[in-house]
Formats: sequence, structure tokens, C-alpha cells
Amino acid sequence: MMRLRDIAAMLGGEIDPQGRSPEAADMDIARVAKIEEAGQGDITFLANPKYTKYLSQTHASAVIVARDLQEPPPPGGMLPVLVRVADPYVSFLKVLVAMHPPGPPLPEGIHPTAVVAASAVLGEGVRLGAYAMIGERTRVGARSMIGHGSILAEDVQLGEDSVLYQNVTVREGCRIGSRVIVQPGAVIGSDGFGFAPRADGTYEKIPQLGTVVIEDDVEIGANTTIDRATLGETRIGRGAKLDNLIQIAHNVVVGPHTVIAAQSGISGSTRLGSHCMIAGQVGFTGHLEIADRTKIGAQSGIHRSITEPGRAYFGSPAWPQREAFRIQGAITQLPDTLAEVRELKKKIAELEAQLARRAEGES
Repeated sequence: MMRLRDIAAMLGGEIDPQGRSPEAADMDIARVAKIEEAGQGDITFLANPKYTKYLSQTHASAVIVARDLQEPPPPGGMLPVLVRVADPYVSFLKVLVAMHPPGPPLPEGIHPTAVVAASAVLGEGVRLGAYAMIGERTRVGARSMIGHGSILAEDVQLGEDSVLYQNVTVREGCRIGSRVIVQPGAVIGSDGFGFAPRADGTYEKIPQLGTVVIEDDVEIGANTTIDRATLGETRIGRGAKLDNLIQIAHNVVVGPHTVIAAQSGISGSTRLGSHCMIAGQVGFTGHLEIADRTKIGAQSGIHRSITEPGRAYFGSPAWPQREAFRIQGAITQLPDTLAEVRELKKKIAELEAQLARRAEGES
């Protein structure tokens, strides 16, 4: 439980009592909740304009809103106490964490079933779960946590304050930075998909001799796979966020602070710029260059490089978003257009038959 005054101070916000007495700032907040479900003693937030209608309907005691929000009170009543902040969504997340602090995923210490190679180096406060394995010459930074059944193979480097949840595999020679979060089942450093065709129609495996580098503050979702480079590095830039079930192929570079949603796949040697936003099930062919701040809609297919930064694309194959919407709109009209074309062809055939008969009669 927290006082509303303390919450506002933590957020750098201002309390707008909506006509109530100044003592409203001292009310106790017991829970956080969604705006349409909140009740007395709850605090919620309003960031998306489509939920504005709930502001006059909610039973929440307080609502976190933007500083410039202007919403008249409902007839015969008043709005909840408002906490005006610069960013309601980020502020709500801070309150959520403050009131429900997450516990550590592992207890202190090293589980007796964990296996640590003699040449491995563990920093101060490292936690290892049951059946975790740390390979030869691998270094784990201070306060990092390795979950149950996870494997760090030989010559891996893991920075400080990182968390690898259950059954994560990090293959030999990969480098992971500090404050990285890897969700269960992710595989980092598996072989890239490289095979050379032989004359007899079979395939020769191309050795995958490179590594994977994951920079600081990256988050990697469950069952995501990041392949090692054929030569050199596959690199995930600082602050990038990868959802579940994503495939990152060999020698791919994902720029800093780029976010990628679930089931997307990036083919070999493609480079994504910084601050890109990639929706779910997007596919990239190989050897592309994607400019900074590019936005790509769900299920799009990217088959050529994007060189102009800050543009949005959609479709398969992808087009600039406005043009893609026009194409999609035209596609929906195709059945009617086809019916019209068939009718016109029928009428033309009838006219041609009439002209033919007239010509025969005149002759």
C-alpha cells in the first residue's frame, strides 16, 4: 500500500484533486488495475485515447493521465483524482513495479546439482539453478542468474545482472552483455543454416565458425533462436527487444533499441537499423539493409533493402504503407470488377454478333 502523495512524488507528477479537499492526496492506494475494472482503493492509468470514455465511468480512486489531458467532469459528478505526468504508461509501469516488486527468479547460491567447470569464473553473487551447466573458461558476471537446466558452453562471456531463465542454451564462444534477460527455451549460437550444393545434388555443410554478440539491456523471448555467424558475428544491438519464437539467422545485425514481435524471421546477413519496429510474422530475405526507425506491419514480406529512414511498410511483398493500403483496397474490389468485366465481354460479344448479322444482311 502507498499514499497517493508518495506515488505522485515518485513519478514527478502533480495531483489534480478534481474539486476534492487537499486531503485527497493522502489517500491510501492498495492496488493497481485496468481502468475499466478498477474500484475504490485502486490506481489506474489512461494513455490510449480510445479509453477516454472510461475516465468518467471508472470507480478507481486515482487515475494517472497526461499533463495536458482536458476532460470535463460527467454531469452531476466529478472525475477521480488525477495524477498528471509526462508519460502515463511509463509512470503506471513504475507504480506497478513499486507496489508489486518481482522476486528473484532463483534463491541465493549455487544449486548442488549445478555443474561448474574448473576453469570457469563466477562473479560475486551469481545464482545457478538445478542442473545448470557452466563450461570451461566461461565467465559469468556479478549477480547474474542462470536458471534450472540452462547451459553456458565453453568460452562464453556473460555480463553482470543478467538473467537466463530455464532451459536456455548458449553455445561456445558467444558473448552476452549486462542486464540481459533471456526467456526459457531460447537458443543462442546454434549453427547458421549454411549448405553448399554438390554436383550430385547432395549438400556439403558449411562450417559455422563465427559467434553471437548480444549487447547490454537486450531482452530475448522464449524459444527464440539466434544463429552464430558463418564468420565474424551475429549481433543484437544494445536495448533491442525480441519477442518469442523469432529466428535470427547467421551474420544478421539487429540495431540498437529495435523491437521485433513474435514469429518474425530474418535471413542471413540482413542488417536492421536502430529503433526499428517489426510486427509479428514479418519475413526478411537475406543480405538486406533496413534503415533506422523503419516500421513494418504484421505478416509483411521484405524482399529488398529500405534505404530511407523513418518510413512505414506493409504487405507481402511490402510496399510503403499508404500505397499498400491502396493496393489492399483495390484487391477487395476485384470480385466485383471481374464480374463487370465478364458482363462487358458478354455485351461486346453480343454487339459483335449483331454487327456480323447486319453485315451479312447488307451483303
